[in-house]
Amino acid sequence: MTEFIPPGTRFHALPSPFPMHRGGELHGARVAYETWGRLDAKRGNAILIVTGLSPDAHAASHADNPEPGWWERMLGPGKPIDTDRWFVVCVNSLGSCKGSTGPASVDPATGQLYRLDFPALSIEDVADAAAEVVRGLGIEQLACLIGNSMGGMTALSLLLRHPGLARTHINVSGSAQALPFSIAIRSLQREAIRLDPAWNNGHYSEDSYPESGMRMARKLGVITYRSALEWHGRFGRVRLDTDLRDDDPFGMEFEVESYLEGHARRFVRRFDPNCYLYLSRSMDWFDLAEHVSDDAHLCVLRGLAHIRIDKALAIGATTDILFPLQQQEQIAEGLRLGGNDAEFLGLDSPQGHDAFLVDMERFGPAIGDFLDSI
Repeated sequence: MTEFIPPGTRFHALPSPFPMHRGGELHGARVAYETWGRLDAKRGNAILIVTGLSPDAHAASHADNPEPGWWERMLGPGKPIDTDRWFVVCVNSLGSCKGSTGPASVDPATGQLYRLDFPALSIEDVADAAAEVVRGLGIEQLACLIGNSMGGMTALSLLLRHPGLARTHINVSGSAQALPFSIAIRSLQREAIRLDPAWNNGHYSEDSYPESGMRMARKLGVITYRSALEWHGRFGRVRLDTDLRDDDPFGMEFEVESYLEGHARRFVRRFDPNCYLYLSRSMDWFDLAEHVSDDAHLCVLRGLAHIRIDKALAIGATTDILFPLQQQEQIAEGLRLGGNDAEFLGLDSPQGHDAFLVDMERFGPAIGDFLDSI
């Protein structure tokens, strides 16, 4: 399978061997990243962005790649994350297929793709790999660590496992542990992929590819990324102009169905199915409480209280069903329990989990004001 690496991507070689949290190790592994702005003389103006499941390191356009990035309206000169002031690094998660080593990469021991021979991937591994990039750039302490969605999990793990590596933190629509609803959705997504005959226990090819499974997984995801309020306001019950065919009586009839189909088809050949499975499962496994006790009933707040940070902001959208607002409120509460200066901000956005990507009128000022205060 093909890796999908944006132009201008840089690479950091991880230590070899690189030990994995749940056992096993990687040899010759790397992490893809991109940068914006200039590092000051004291190396004290660095911001690290860790991402959700599917984004690459191309958060915004730059000289080496003028294509708009996935957070284009947030990041750049004069924008909320102002690259005239900050040196910004965005990493592609370990385990992804966007330049970092993952199941779609070649195993140097065999010369073949890792596929399901890739070691079990945890959020902790993603965090450790991101920390290696920071240190590899000669940065002793980040001015701020920003994590979105899955990246919010990664950021909390990094703060706990690498104390002192960041001075402040913004957790955007993230969480300190996976909730049952989110686990259930991701379980169905993985099942859709694995039940596609073309998945073939991870041994698919460009010619025999689990397209149906990936389409269904993506559709399930997209449904949870936005709110019911937005789905109604955007599509209502508007029907397609085309009539149902006699040979397909249960085919697409509503505009919302056509939207989901188009969105899914644009995604399926741009993300490796095995990488999707590994990253999805890493989110389900994540529970910050496990780092401070073997007691399964330990409150996650105590895990958060072990983090030490000068200042933090946990923000989210009121309509987010995938990472609901109470999870960002819990992050702020747990950090305060540990004596940290932590603020919670719930934004009344109708756009659900994806609000941080599209609702710049609300999320932009919140992030910009926090960075202006540090």
